[in-house]
Amino acid sequence: MAAETVDCVVLGAGVIGLACARALALAGREVLLLDAADAIGTGTSSRNSEVIHAGIYYPAGSLKARFCVGGRERLYAYCAERSIPHARLGKLIVATDEAELPTLGSIQARAAANGVELFPLSSSAARALEPQLRAAGALHSPVTGIVDSHALMLALQGDAEAAGALVVCRARVEGGAVGDGGIWLRVGGAEPMELLARSLVNAVGLHAPDLARRIEGVPHETIPRAFLCKGSYYALQGRAPFSRLIYPVPEAAGLGVHLTLDLGGQARFGPDTEWIEREDYDVDPARAAGFYAAIRRYWPALPDGALAPGYAGIRPKISGPGEPNADFRISGPAEHGIGGLVNLYGIESPGLTASLALAEHVAAIVQGRNVPPS
Repeated sequence: MAAETVDCVVLGAGVIGLACARALALAGREVLLLDAADAIGTGTSSRNSEVIHAGIYYPAGSLKARFCVGGRERLYAYCAERSIPHARLGKLIVATDEAELPTLGSIQARAAANGVELFPLSSSAARALEPQLRAAGALHSPVTGIVDSHALMLALQGDAEAAGALVVCRARVEGGAVGDGGIWLRVGGAEPMELLARSLVNAVGLHAPDLARRIEGVPHETIPRAFLCKGSYYALQGRAPFSRLIYPVPEAAGLGVHLTLDLGGQARFGPDTEWIEREDYDVDPARAAGFYAAIRRYWPALPDGALAPGYAGIRPKISGPGEPNADFRISGPAEHGIGGLVNLYGIESPGLTASLALAEHVAAIVQGRNVPPS
């Protein structure tokens, strides 16, 4: 079996892995990006709402807040520079009854602590913007937007490859071990091989904790437990009477069944929340009843029969049912004591928005500069 030494290996060709490969390649490092799937971006990165988040909901000082706020403007600038389809549509966070109005105040205060300005709207002001909306009040986030996540990932891949990175799919890492000079990796696929990575970035999303456990020498106490939180989406048949994204107040494990628009103006609703034990991307038609009930709280005129099963994604959580939402966890040498290794755990929403800022931070760690996120 062939063996080869590589400067930097990035595992996972979703938006985070691609952004990390790009940042490292642009820093002059030799980069090999490996993914087990047949193509880039087939996992969580292609199964989400494609929203550019403002940075509203996360605790002040958390990695989610800092990387989201820092990543948002980087992402808008990158999309403009590379002609990646996107739109700064804005969104309304809606209190559907009087009892939810205090929650809007809490959300506005948390957003302000993150440097994000939200604009309160009365019931009549919200309906003036979106006439079919039912709202006791709302918050307007003008900097929220949408992006074509596939075009974004292709641009990141193109940048990485132009800077010398090599992207290889159908290359599953079976395991490895920490050794002298780096981390040994056993790579399966059509042409199995062994690699010695001087630096390794584990960005495989749902499977990051499992992969870390399969690398001998990584302290198990530094590896969190993984939880699978499925979210299904339903598509609206026909055009929606909304021009902005519409979000209810958040629920325990997610942001509630919200309305997002694609770049063609078509609406989809989701994700809901379903804790599961194994990967499953089927959309159960029986869940439609819950969607109708949730959507009609803010859009009472949703017609019967208007929803069609769309797709499902899985949030790569490291906190379970009933637990507070965990922050991103970036486990580098300061956490586990292994030079050159960065494990990325729990990179759920707002991971897409945060991707460029997060990648800069990871590249700095790999370069030996453990700088605070910005």
